[in-house]
Amino acid sequence: MSNTPQRNKASVFWFRRDLRLDDNTALNEALEAGYPVLPIFIFDDEITRELPADDARVCFIYETLLEMDKHLKKWGSSLKVYQGSPVEVWKEIIRELDIEAVFANRDYEPYAISRDASVEKLLSEKGIPFRTFKDQVIFEGNEVLKDDGKPYHVFTPYKNKWLRTFSVNGFEIRDGAMSNFVQQRFDFPTMQVLGFKEASIKVRPFDLSCASAYEENRDYPSIDGTSHLGPHLRFGTVSIRKIIQALDPSDEVFRSELVWREFFMQILFHYPRVVNENFKKKYDGIAWRNNEEEFDKWCRGETGYALVDAGMRELNTTGHMHNRVRMITAGFLCKHLLIDWRWGESYFARKLLDYELSSNNGNWQWSAGTGCDAAPYFRIFNPMSQLKKFDKEKHYVRKWIPELETDAYPEPMVDHKMARERALDAYKTGMD
Repeated sequence: MSNTPQRNKASVFWFRRDLRLDDNTALNEALEAGYPVLPIFIFDDEITRELPADDARVCFIYETLLEMDKHLKKWGSSLKVYQGSPVEVWKEIIRELDIEAVFANRDYEPYAISRDASVEKLLSEKGIPFRTFKDQVIFEGNEVLKDDGKPYHVFTPYKNKWLRTFSVNGFEIRDGAMSNFVQQRFDFPTMQVLGFKEASIKVRPFDLSCASAYEENRDYPSIDGTSHLGPHLRFGTVSIRKIIQALDPSDEVFRSELVWREFFMQILFHYPRVVNENFKKKYDGIAWRNNEEEFDKWCRGETGYALVDAGMRELNTTGHMHNRVRMITAGFLCKHLLIDWRWGESYFARKLLDYELSSNNGNWQWSAGTGCDAAPYFRIFNPMSQLKKFDKEKHYVRKWIPELETDAYPEPMVDHKMARERALDAYKTGMD
């Protein structure tokens, strides 16, 4: 098989966070634009060099691309896979192809915006249009704004405006014509060639059957009552439009979770500084303790608080953590240990299969009390009462802590009452 595209006039579709062939907005636009479409993917060195060779998310991307390539080969086409710095790769593609236009779906994270600006500059110098489209959200940054044109900082009014806008505009699901791809087959690189290794952790298929009972079950970690949709939305293996379409009108709470995702995306879009800064600057004066030994105990799940430890061990083992437990573990790190939320956010970013910058950042700042529409700083979860309330029979914690209730399990590393008072004092003192 040839690994060099034929030098005929063609459009290029660039897969990023939209790893599917159905209901893919920019892909459909490319297929309908007239010229044959060459689908490509770039393993971005800027991202993968920071990850272990057996990162489960990279393996999931690889396996998804491989399945798409097999599907395309049935149509006489295939996926061209590149590896390197995106701008350098695009220089190579420009040399190889006579490009009519480049199509891609928009990405709203700061790195992606910067990357796309660099690629667009390069393409424009060659007279090649870079056409981008909304795909990974129902509404992007400027589509749901307050009446004064400013972004929302509070979720509930944002959600209400989102729902009103949705009821008026809705969406269209479009599955493109598969026949307009470039008719050329390329060798699909092996994981070894790309420098990757098989991961021990796998991404589960998503299951929307939980949606109808989501409100009832969502807070109980021993119940497998979550959809495991997160990684699939993160990498676009399913269309957000098809997910919304599949929900029953009564699945209101589950739908709200999808709106939360878009709320945090628009916060990141309008306020990219939140990546490294408190959304609420009045908390910039908090004197974090940032004890590395205590942080390591939290990471390992050895704090002596069963619900915190079970959550961290679940995360370390599976790349997943139940949402209620995420709030408890995050709150414990920030409030009980007075460790900067950025430390925890970074750890979750390395471990979570469904890691998405906007949601991870938004939820960590919510837990720390420093974010938009955050839990008030004086709301400090008691991990013991949370255990009694949400895992009374201890099914969840026993699953992840086999040594629970034995001498091998540590005593609580910090007294709850003392830690609560210490946190309240640190927040009050640190507020500008």
